[in-house]
Amino acid sequence: MLKKCRVILAFAFALSFVTTTAPARAWTQSCQIKPSVVAALLTDFASGIGVADISLLHPKWMWIAVVDREGRLCATRSIGDAWPGSRAIAIAKASTANDFSNSQLSISTAMLYGATLPGASLFGLNNSNPFNGFYNDPQIPAFGHVPGGIITFGGGVALYVGTTVIGGLGVSGDTACADHDVAYTTRAIAIKSGVISPPVTGDNIAYETPVVPGHFTHPTCLGGEKPPGTSALPFATLRRR
Repeated sequence: MLKKCRVILAFAFALSFVTTTAPARAWTQSCQIKPSVVAALLTDFASGIGVADISLLHPKWMWIAVVDREGRLCATRSIGDAWPGSRAIAIAKASTANDFSNSQLSISTAMLYGATLPGASLFGLNNSNPFNGFYNDPQIPAFGHVPGGIITFGGGVALYVGTTVIGGLGVSGDTACADHDVAYTTRAIAIKSGVISPPVTGDNIAYETPVVPGHFTHPTCLGGEKPPGTSALPFATLRRR
């Protein structure tokens, strides 16, 4: 009972950690990710949002969303006066990274940009699992349900425990490049603290201008962006470190 109380208190603290312009919405019994993990990710988002100097907004105002392996929405939250439309995009990014990552390969939404251009092998993927607009109404309890959605630009990364995908994390509210930086860094903070595990293969953004259809690459957004943390590796050489 004491342990359960600590978890609930920790999660409540995480939800109140950042002042938001929209109510912080969070974990329900239907979500299969531990509430302590969801709480840690929401807290780490407050630190991760400080990266990406090349961005449209200063300070950055963004949404974060977390889904579990079944695609159920576990949590959303916003920082500052984030664009309302970015809530659905963040959910769709989290869903996409979760949907296309597994124990052999980690796929971030940034990696899908070139692969889904006309002429590439995954062209049309964007239409495969459209976001359910029914859940775009903040007054409708989407938590514990599967909103779906496919996004093929930066901002979504998969979440792992060991080599098992437990869900996805999505960020939206700035350029796709800045969104990736914040999502990638938020997850990296949680990995460093031992809350979750690293992806099974490198899934950092790899910039290419112009993007060649079929490459798992992404264009720069404002010019001059660099991958966060470590340099992105070519897709063919991705290996677990």
